[in-house]
Amino acid sequence: MQNLQFLKKFRPITLVFILSTGFFIVWGERLTEYGISTDVAIIGNLVLFLATLISFYLYYKALQNDRVAVFLRMIYGGMFIKMMLCLFAAIIYISIAGKSTNKGGIFICMFLYFLYTFLEMSILMKLSKQLKNGQAGSSS
Repeated sequence: MQNLQFLKKFRPITLVFILSTGFFIVWGERLTEYGISTDVAIIGNLVLFLATLISFYLYYKALQNDRVAVFLRMIYGGMFIKMMLCLFAAIIYISIAGKSTNKGGIFICMFLYFLYTFLEMSILMKLSKQLKNGQAGSSS
């Protein structure tokens, strides 16, 4: 039941992933004309989606815990994991691509990082307010 609620809350991020991947596939030739590698954009999108999935899960679990230490550990853990996954993916890509690194693809991934993070935080802030209101209502 709890996993079903998690997936329901994560649905907008999944929709952005599907739409952006579809965009890269459909408009791939046009993006290539502008010097943007669709392979870099699609793989970067997948890495960002997976990193966001992991961090969102940790944040979601943190909101459900009453202990401050556990809450902070999960929040910091989620941020750290997301940052490290993105950093390692970028380092691996840059070391493999060398001088042929596609800057346009990297900028697309940066934009997607900010978009995923904004969505993630928006959803979690709404969920946090709902949990506070629900807890306040039940304790009265």
